[in-house]
Amino acid sequence: MMNKLLFRAGVLLALFISFTYAEDMQLTTVNGIPKVVIKAGDVSLLDTAGKQRMLSQRIAKDYLYIGNKVAVSKADKQLKASLGEFSKANKKLMTSINDPEIQNLLTFVQMSFDEFNDLIKQPFNLDNAQLALDLSESILEGSQYVVDSLTAKMGHKTADIVDKAGKQRMLAQRIAKYYIAYQSGIKDKNTVDQMKEAVKTFSANHQALMHNPNNTPTINQKLAQIDKLWKIVYKFYLKIEKGGLPFIVFTTTDDITAKMNEITKLYVSLYEK
Repeated sequence: MMNKLLFRAGVLLALFISFTYAEDMQLTTVNGIPKVVIKAGDVSLLDTAGKQRMLSQRIAKDYLYIGNKVAVSKADKQLKASLGEFSKANKKLMTSINDPEIQNLLTFVQMSFDEFNDLIKQPFNLDNAQLALDLSESILEGSQYVVDSLTAKMGHKTADIVDKAGKQRMLAQRIAKYYIAYQSGIKDKNTVDQMKEAVKTFSANHQALMHNPNNTPTINQKLAQIDKLWKIVYKFYLKIEKGGLPFIVFTTTDDITAKMNEITKLYVSLYEK
């Protein structure tokens, strides 16, 4: 089963690459990035694409938590909700973005998502845990490309802050994903490095958001709440090799994700006015 899934994933990637190169010369570009045919002010669409990044990480995280028998009830409920949310959002993006390359990429993301749906029906083991990580990285990469394309189209001053806030949701779930992956037995250098890089990036983005001159008092208040929590919990995350705190990591990263989701929506409302 493992080899079969890997083979299918490889075929899907090859198909995407061939589609991309075949149509590359037909696309209009903005700063080298394919032009996205949407309304420039539709910041909510950027939020939707950005949230797909978070879901890619949360789906894999929940699968690994369930497999490790930690926070099983919460993870199972969350996994089912995330699968439905991701599928619905991807369909929305496909019907809202009229660009050949983005359409192909969203189709590839959907195929990778379908592979994950097949995977979660299989018995949990180290090979399937690694495959879950690989699929989540593939979906994340595709979703990030869509975000970058939309950001280039909309104009960086408006879109960048929404992108940065939305990315914090993904990073919180990515931290939990790699924490539980290490405890699942994937104890290589990459797992540790990816965890530390996610913590570093979250900290940098958080400081940038706190110093954004366009913040409303409500946004500043909510960012201050995250700041207070982050100063405590990031130390737990960096002790990935020591382990022992999977439930705390699960709940705190979920709390941060929920708070950043609220903040992202506030930024969307702010910039759509």
